[in-house]
Amino acid sequence: DKCPFCRHPTPENEEETDKDLMKRVEANDPVAVRNMGFKRYNDEGDNESAIEYLTKAAELGDLVAHFELANFYRDGEFVGKDMKKVIYHSEQAAIGGHPMARYNLGCVEEENGRFE
Repeated sequence: DKCPFCRHPTPENEEETDKDLMKRVEANDPVAVRNMGFKRYNDEGDNESAIEYLTKAAELGDLVAHFELANFYRDGEFVGKDMKKVIYHSEQAAIGGHPMARYNLGCVEEENGRFE
């Protein structure tokens, strides 16, 4: 099989997959940077590195990274709770069209008594 985007053979094992992912990270592919953040968080438990990768992906314009960072800052999950960052990342994701970010912003408005 070949990748439908780059037409290179698909990786045959996890080592090749990781190597391909790192190439895309080095090329500043925002989705790859985000995926590396998820890999660090989910597979390796390296929360500090995960936040760094997700922050970089958000800076590169990845909506999902903005959304996930908003959730981490809202919950205070291995980062301090920070409502300014929650709103910033939620707004960036919502402006880009992320539906759950829009919903979450609406919930923040309701919690603050702003219904209009």
